[in-house]
Amino acid sequence: MSLIDRLTVDMKEAMKAREAGKLRLTVIRMVRAAIKNQEIEKGQELTDEEIILVLSREAKLRRDSMPEYEKAGRTDVLKTLKEEINILMEYLPRQLTEEEIITLVKKIVTDVGAQSPQDMGKVMSKVMPETKGKADGKAVNDIVKKVINGEL
Repeated sequence: MSLIDRLTVDMKEAMKAREAGKLRLTVIRMVRAAIKNQEIEKGQELTDEEIILVLSREAKLRRDSMPEYEKAGRTDVLKTLKEEINILMEYLPRQLTEEEIITLVKKIVTDVGAQSPQDMGKVMSKVMPETKGKADGKAVNDIVKKVINGEL
């Protein structure tokens, strides 16, 4: 079953669940709208890989807004954002653990022969395709910096 079909089925189930599925329904509708906007922009239907990128972007938007709500003391919004991220994560591939990312980065650093922070671009250009949709880009960037600087 494709990702868009899965979203459609889950949306119908959330509609049937009424109050219990309200947040889930809202998140799925929002994602479907983002996917539709992307399809209109591209002029064609998105592949599952492209849908994963849309889902990752939506999760990242929520993660990035969390510190602001935390500073403002809005625990109610934080709770909702965390729930929305959990719903989005159900549709994304299994996320890489920090150890898996470190192992991958160390291998690529060795393959590329990176020895200084100036080589970060070379490493990132090899790491990002491997982690796309499977890890947060900021976390990957931080790990690459630490590995290149010899901290890991």
